[in-house]
Amino acid sequence: MTHVIRGITEADWPQVAALEAGAYADTPLTEGEAGLRSRTSAGTCFVLDLDGRLAGYVLALPYPMFRYPDLHRPERVAHRSPNLHLHDLVVSAPLRRGGLGSRLVRHLHRAAGTRGYRTMSLIAVAGKESFWRANGYRPHPGARPPAGYGADAVYMSAPVATGHRRAG
Repeated sequence: MTHVIRGITEADWPQVAALEAGAYADTPLTEGEAGLRSRTSAGTCFVLDLDGRLAGYVLALPYPMFRYPDLHRPERVAHRSPNLHLHDLVVSAPLRRGGLGSRLVRHLHRAAGTRGYRTMSLIAVAGKESFWRANGYRPHPGARPPAGYGADAVYMSAPVATGHRRAG
């Protein structure tokens, strides 16, 4: 099997939405295709292509530290920020626990550094705080995500090794 991480394309969205629906079934975290599309930014959203089929994705957008998207409405404002918010990461169920999620995170961190971002933030949901800690993220106990993210949601961030270009 060949795993390729590449930029998301228009043709990928139905599969991205299907992966999201499967990953968050029976939770209030499902946003659907329109919500996911609104939380993207050029050069910071990638898919994991496994021999021609989508096996995962990561979506990130510039967003000020200690703020986060409202899951119940699409984003309408383009933020300018030195912080990149990792909004969602999904790997298809049969491929989880094989290091592919961490590989997507590393790829995104490299892209963020090249684009001049200084930090990356996220909200760990569904008991995934330990995964994010293992990938270099640290919690901010004073930052409380809204209830829509789940009772165990944790706001976390990590520094980014910056490159030579500026965020935008």
